[in-house]
Parts: sequence; C-alpha cells; structure tokens
Amino acid sequence: MIFVCSATHKTKSMFFFLAQTEQGDIFKITLETDEDMVTEIRLKYFDTVPGAAAMCVLKTGFLFVASEFGNHYLYQIAHLGDDDEEPEFSSAMPLEEGDTFFFQPRPLKNLVLVDELDSLSPILFCQIADLANEDTPQLYVACGRGPRSSLRVLRHGLEVSEMAVSELPGNPNAVWTVRRHIEDEFDAYIIVSFVNATLVLSIGETVEEVTDSGFLGTTPTLSCSLLGDDALVQVYPDGIRHIRADKRVNEWKTPGKKTIVKCAVNQRQVVIALTGGELVYFEMDPSGQLNEYTERKEMSADVVCMSLANVPPGEQRSRFLAVGLVDNTVRIISLDPSDCLQPLSMQALPAQPESLCIVEMGGAEKQDELGERGSIGFLYLNIGLQNGVLLRTVLDPVTGDLSDTRTRYLGSRPVKLFRVRMQGQEAVLAMSSRSWLSYSYQSRFHLTPLSYETLEFASGFASEQCPEGIVAISTNTLRILALEKLGAVFNQVAFPLQYTPRRFVIHPESSNLIIIETDHNAYTEATKAQRKQQMAEEMVEAAGEDERELAAEMAAAFLNENLPESIFGAPKAGNGQWASVVRVMNPIQGNTLDLVQLEQNEAAFSVAVCRFANASDDWHVLVGVAKDLILNPRSVAGGFIYTYKLVNNGEKLEFLHKTPVEEVPAAIAPFQGRVLIGVGKLLRVYDLGKKKLLRKCENKHIANYISGIQTIGHRVIVSDVQESFIWVRYKRNENQLIIFADDTYPRWVTTATLLDYDTVAGADKFGNICVVRLPPNTNDEVDEDPTGNKALWDRGLLNGASQKAEVIMNYHVGETVLSLQKTTLIPGGSESLVYTTLSGGIGILVPFTSHEDHDFFQHVEMHLRSEHPPLCGRDHLSFRSYYFPVKNVIDGDLCEQFNSMEPNKQKNVSEELDRTPPEVSKKLEDIRTRYAF
Repeated sequence: MIFVCSATHKTKSMFFFLAQTEQGDIFKITLETDEDMVTEIRLKYFDTVPGAAAMCVLKTGFLFVASEFGNHYLYQIAHLGDDDEEPEFSSAMPLEEGDTFFFQPRPLKNLVLVDELDSLSPILFCQIADLANEDTPQLYVACGRGPRSSLRVLRHGLEVSEMAVSELPGNPNAVWTVRRHIEDEFDAYIIVSFVNATLVLSIGETVEEVTDSGFLGTTPTLSCSLLGDDALVQVYPDGIRHIRADKRVNEWKTPGKKTIVKCAVNQRQVVIALTGGELVYFEMDPSGQLNEYTERKEMSADVVCMSLANVPPGEQRSRFLAVGLVDNTVRIISLDPSDCLQPLSMQALPAQPESLCIVEMGGAEKQDELGERGSIGFLYLNIGLQNGVLLRTVLDPVTGDLSDTRTRYLGSRPVKLFRVRMQGQEAVLAMSSRSWLSYSYQSRFHLTPLSYETLEFASGFASEQCPEGIVAISTNTLRILALEKLGAVFNQVAFPLQYTPRRFVIHPESSNLIIIETDHNAYTEATKAQRKQQMAEEMVEAAGEDERELAAEMAAAFLNENLPESIFGAPKAGNGQWASVVRVMNPIQGNTLDLVQLEQNEAAFSVAVCRFANASDDWHVLVGVAKDLILNPRSVAGGFIYTYKLVNNGEKLEFLHKTPVEEVPAAIAPFQGRVLIGVGKLLRVYDLGKKKLLRKCENKHIANYISGIQTIGHRVIVSDVQESFIWVRYKRNENQLIIFADDTYPRWVTTATLLDYDTVAGADKFGNICVVRLPPNTNDEVDEDPTGNKALWDRGLLNGASQKAEVIMNYHVGETVLSLQKTTLIPGGSESLVYTTLSGGIGILVPFTSHEDHDFFQHVEMHLRSEHPPLCGRDHLSFRSYYFPVKNVIDGDLCEQFNSMEPNKQKNVSEELDRTPPEVSKKLEDIRTRYAF
C-alpha cells in the first residue's frame, strides 16, 4: 500500500493530516504529543475519493481533490469523523509478525460532494467529425483511466441551463424586462409583444399575467424601459406612453399619418424614427417629464435600426446615437446640447445593417469618490448585418469617431443584438441561426456560441433564483436561461466506459463508434465474479465449527456488496493480467448498442472498420488482440485478429472467426479492398477467408515494431516505434511490399496523419510534433533485389532506404501527443492540424498563407521572447527546441500574450513593428478566427 498525497489542517487548538493511499482511501492521522515529542500516531479511515495528485484543505471547511486522472472534485467536510464507529489504529497497538490492520471501505460519510471541475486528462484518442449533423464538427474524445474512463463529446459553445420554459398563446415577436425602481435589484415585469397585442407578466414566486401595470395591451410594442428613477416608458407604433410611479400616464401621439418605425431608449433618453426617416429626440428633465427637443432631423434614407448607450454613472445623458440606414451606412449623431442631432461620423457597411448595440466593455471595475462601483471601459459599437456578419467597432468617447473594426461570421440569418449583463459587466447577445455571446472575461474578449436551439429575441433577466439570466423567445415559447461556465471554449457531455479506451473507429454509414477498451492489471467481469465466489468459499472454510454461521453471513454480505469502481477503484490483478472489451456506441445518445467481452489476458490494441473486395456489401470490424502480454521483461504468447461483421445497420457485431498471429497486432489499416496489419515488426496484407484471414504478402524489413499504418494510393507509410517513418510501395503485379524511402532521425512515433501524397505529420512520445516530406525527385518505382547479392555500395544510406525524407518542421509541445488530425473546426474555415495530448490539452497548428503574415508573426514572437519572458525564467527558444531545433513554427500562444502585457510595453513592441497595439491584436484575432474559435 502506497500513500500518494496528503493535506494538513491546522487551527489554534488542533491539527490533523489527511493522507490518501493509491486505492483512493483517505485516512485521518492525528499525533499524540508529550511536550515536543510525538508519543503516538493514530490512524482512522475517513472516506474514499478518486485517486489524487494533490489535496488541499481550505480554511472554510472544504477539501479540494486534484485528481490524477479525470475530473477534479470539491468536497465539504461535514464531520471530522471523531465520534463514529470506525476502528482507530494506533502505533501503540502491538502487532504480531505478519499481521495487519483491516478496514472496510464504504460510501461517503464525512465528506459531501459540492462541485466538480471538468478535466479531459488523459486524452488517449480523439476524432473530429460532424456525426450529429450540426454544421460545426464535434470532438469525440476518449479520456480517463480504468473504471473512471469516459467518451466525451465536445462542442464549441457555452453550456446553457434552462431555468423555465412556458408556452405562450401565440408567436411573440419581442420580449423585454423592466424594473419598478432604479434601486431594485431584480426585474418586476416581463413584457411580451405580439403582432397586435402586448402581454405583461409580473415576476414573483411565479410568473403571472397582470393588467394594472399601465402598459397599453391592445397594440404591439417597439420597446420599453425604466425611465428616470421609477417611471416606465412604452414605445408603440402610434406614440410614446410614459407611465409615472403613481400610475399617471402621459401620451405623445405621432403626427398625422406617420408611425414610429424604430426607436432607441435608455434611462433618460428616447429617440424615435418616423416613417420617411425623420428623427425625434426626447430627454427627461429634472422633474421627470419627457421633453421633445425643438428641432427634428431628416435622415437621407430610411432608418433600419438605432441604438443608444446606457447613461454613464454621474452624467445626464448618453452623448451618442447610432443610426443604421437602408443605404448600408451607420451614422453616429451627437446628442450633446451644444450640437444636438449633428452628425459626427459615418461608416459604410458591406451589407444592410439589421441591428445596432452600443456597449461599454473590457473595463476594470473601479470605485469613484462616493464609493459607487462602475467600470471604466471602452465604448464599442456592435453592428449586426443582414448577411449574418457581426462587426465590432471602437467608438471614440470624445469625438465619436469609429475605428478598429473586427468582423465575425455568425450564421445564415440576419444578426439581432441585445444588451445583457454578465459578471457585473455589459455583454452582447447576438442572434443569427445560432445565438452567440460577446463578453469580456479575465481581460480578454470572448465571442462564443450558445449550445442551444435557435432563439429569436432576448433580454437580460434578473430574479432571486437567477441574478444574471436571459429571457428569450423561440417560436411560441418563453424561456428563461442562465449561462454559468463563462470562459469555457467547449461544453462537454461524458458517457462512462468500463476500461481505459485505447482507440475507436467511426462506422461511415451509421456514424456509430466502435471503441476498444483495455486495462492492464485488471480482471474481466467473469474473472471478478469467479474470484469473489472463491474468496467467499474460503471465508466459510477458514472459520471454525462455532463460527460457521457468522462466516456464512459475512460471505453473503461480501458477495452482495457492490461498491462503484469509478470511486473505489477496481481490484488490482497483478502484472501480465489484462481485461478488454469491444463496444459499439451511438455517439449522439451515448447508449451502448453492443458489448463484446474478451477473455482474461486478451488485450485489444488495434481496431479498423473496412470492406473487403470479395465481400463488398458488408462492413467488417477487425480487432487486433495480444495474448498473455507481459510488459517487462517483454514476452507475449502470440496474438489474434478477431473478425466481426457489422449487422443490422451497424449496431451489432457478429463474430466470424479469429486468426492467430505470432506477435502483437498493433496497427490495422484498410488497403485496396484488403487489410494491412502490422504484426510486431512484420507488415502483412491479409484478405478475408471463410475460416480465418488469409495472408497474401509480407515485408520483414521494418526495424523494431510497427506502431501505425497510413495509406494513400499505392503508398503505405509505416510508423515504427523507434525509427520514425518508412515509406513502402505496394506492387500489385509482383505482389510485393517494397521500402523506397525513410527518415534520417530516430523518432518514437505515437501518432501520425497524412497531409498530402508526399507529406506526413507525426508526433513522438517526448512531446514533439514534426512534418516530414519526400523530396520532389523521389522515385517509388524501386525494384527489390530478391537474390540479396546486391553490391555492398548500392545498399543505401545508414543501412536504410536509398532515399531520405526532408524535415519540414519541428516543434516541442512539451506534452505527449496521442492524436493528430487534419480537419476544419468551423464551417467555412480553413484546414488546420489538430492535436490532443496525454495531459488533456487540445491544440491546433495552422498554416500561413502569405509571406507578410509569416514575417509579421516572426517579429511579434521575437519581441515577445525578449519583452515578456516566461514566469519561471526558462528560455523560450531552448524549450521549444528541446529535442530538435524548432523549425518553421511560430508559437501562437506566446504571440497571444501580447494582449496581457502592460500598455506601455505593447506600445513599444507595436512601434517596432510599425503598427498600433489594436492593429497587432486584430492580426492575432484574425488568424485565430480564420481557423478556429
């Protein structure tokens, strides 16, 4: 039994230690002291939690468990376990030679699980595909170890929790929330507008319709808001209704035949646009009356959208009005008394604007002299266009100029914008075919989609249960939503697995996953049941005559006890004991469609799904299995290739036959209607037979052990466990596999993927990623010398092939990379190389498309290496070149640190680059959004 980690808790009157064993059991250790001498150590079983890398007891009575693998947990310490029945062991108790103390694990008693933190570590395999038909591909990630393994589906977006959903009598077209008084913490009314009516709901314990709110219910509403301290304003097509706190109502009616088309309101100002593009401006005077400004402004075209910023704390009005016109422009108009309704600036747009929203974002919270909290940020004008693009532009707070525009494509529908509050700051909810949230979090801008169905209109919502929620409408329902995990890139759904997942393949027709799970030092279910039975029988036999009945009861209790392995761990079986299953799973629902248990000591290492030319209608699944493998000193009793047929639409595996082989089949790949299998260091072509797979061809010249096989055309790229890549050509006529090129560097390849006909990307177990390419003059029409009496000087370089590959790039990630894939992560984006690491990291490498970009980022990286060295003082260049000198890769993570540098350093670096700091950060954001999130 090994103790793996501990935590100390110390108060004025007492102290104790919590120590955890490798099985996950926590013991509470207390010391008896005499002056400064420890006289006795006492140990008591406390609780069992998953195995941790570190534990920490917080002053507030919580225990944080940083799991070695899998999610991290936060527990509340409910009891200190002093007064329970649990036996206490002491160093003062005498023990006979060979005796030991026993304790009984049980479900949690002293701890209460409060929260968990998602962790993907370790990622053993990952594939990116759009199996759920959602436009944006999902990441299917096999992670975890042993009984705590899971298959997780990652989607780019924020997790949305649904607080309430209620049906409405028809299809509404807009919704708002208002407070009764400016000091109120929570909203009082939800106003829902229909085509010809307005519904007012009051928010209390429940949400109910009210009729005495003062709102006009027989007309649709264009907007409503709290005005001044305690009055409400409703803007509807025929006028403005100002409702005072004592329910007095003032109405302003539109002149003649004109109606109000668009409006913008905030706490003190109302601006309306009448048909024909005429703007009318109202401002609230100190007595709480709405006063119309004497002049009106005629716009040159029809108004399609308007926005006012919130009134800044301590000021009378917001200075700027943004107006979007039919002629594809946005104009900023001053509302200052000195130059009221005068145009200040204008921006031309690529398409017609749909909505506008001015927000103050990115500010640090500050307190002014009176202790009022407010954030001093930048003003941003967000413009949603009809073609589904969102523009974010900086609005100068003094002159009203627009500068530094960033663009993002959000979806296929026109973009509508709504101002909401997140973490005490303003944020923008943008709705297209998907809903997106633009918010500032930990001093960085995030624009993330919501993982939720399409919404049509929204407003911020605050109540006791949900202080920062959103109320939204979708078709004929009203929904109250909350976003909790801000700052997360992915939301994830986890489906539990039985053993450590090693690899999986996707069945192309049904999109089901075929997963192989293998654990060393583990029992299969059948062996576990057998062992339990055997131990129960031994318990009864070992007991004396008088204790028989008691022993029988204990044995029955032992057989019935079923502790969940995901918490208590699985029994350790010893070295050379393996357990495996093959699972067919539906990745969208996460239900297991079929599960094949392999026998004890059969370890599945490889899997492939393929069609054979001689049985072309059926899909077959091949699983490579090792028998009695002992890792150190290495020995193996041989292996098998299990062949299954996929039946009833890819949901069931039908066993056909098993083919014995002499070594571990560590790699299988479909190839021209047959399969290539790497058996130890032999590369073989097999075809489907009636009783077993039939060997058609083999190559014995690979150095150590085949760890992976990629195929393209007639070429086969074999990754060796130690000797990098070997290029093999299959000659159909001679039925030969001939090596024609290899790599000059030793690389312990863990995974590889093809980039094109001559190029392969690979990763090794020391945390490097490389791209290797055959030179343009490589000839794969090589003849093998069958007689073996080739002259010595023709043998090729370094005992290898006569042609060598060139290294295009080297880069040290610093974590073992276990999967690589060339894919697009966003619809309409460009292709990138996505890697996942054993520590649970997901990263991408993106290609440069222009020399100027490359040149620019090279200089950014160079300046940041000197201006912004890492915290621990390592040299960045030497770290990225740990095994091979870094070549042709620029560290984007380092470049993105530019945004978190001090402003004066940012200014120095950007001046060296002949740019301004916003231009540099725009370049960084552009390259990021072109490929990913």
